[in-house]
Amino acid sequence: MKTLDLSFSEPALNLACDEVLLDEVNEDTREPTLRFWESPHHFVVVGYGNSIETECRVAACEKLGIPILRRSSGGGTVLQGPGCLNYSLILRVSEQDLTKNISATNCRVMKTNRSAVGQALGQAVEIEGHTDLAVDGVKFSGNAQRRKRNALLFHGTFLLDFDITLLGQALMMPSVAPDYRDDRPHDSFCRNIPLTPDALKETLGQAWQTQGPARPIDAGKVQQLAKSKYSVPEWIRRRTKLGQASE
Repeated sequence: MKTLDLSFSEPALNLACDEVLLDEVNEDTREPTLRFWESPHHFVVVGYGNSIETECRVAACEKLGIPILRRSSGGGTVLQGPGCLNYSLILRVSEQDLTKNISATNCRVMKTNRSAVGQALGQAVEIEGHTDLAVDGVKFSGNAQRRKRNALLFHGTFLLDFDITLLGQALMMPSVAPDYRDDRPHDSFCRNIPLTPDALKETLGQAWQTQGPARPIDAGKVQQLAKSKYSVPEWIRRRTKLGQASE
């Protein structure tokens, strides 16, 4: 497992980068990779099966200058921006280990991250819903995955120094929510955790036994995919059934 600490300034480039990494691991032209990134600008990203009109306060986002994009993995709608650290874990799929299906992968990744972050915080961390991490029932990390034949992308967010008040301004209450949410508004349901980005990167790197930096990614590939897919209105506004994006 190699580490890639790479953030782009444009939201579409960050989304495209994850897909390029997934494709390369799937094609066995890149080793499994743990990527970290943080957007310098706020943007909303809906899950593959989400409806923008249902999940986002579209007029408010336009007024606030917050663009709305769509990612290729499942899961709910997320507000990104400064203080929200993203990780992207790209693993090979094997029938012989805990990557063989969605449920097994959820279990493996969430338990690994829970243990690592709990140790770093010095307090208990819970797995809530299917892929949330929480402290005392308050969420600080949400996660999703996308699978291909030979590789998978498991990525998520960690709220470290994020403006929680913006969540309710940009996002509707989610159309699908775990029971533990108990109808709480965003600013009561979500929280930051007291870790620095560097401390969290080190913690997750140790948990996933990373061994040095990954080779650089082809920026041209990332730019082309961002232009042809993640910046295209037809992709962003597409309507699809809720569910896991898989190939």
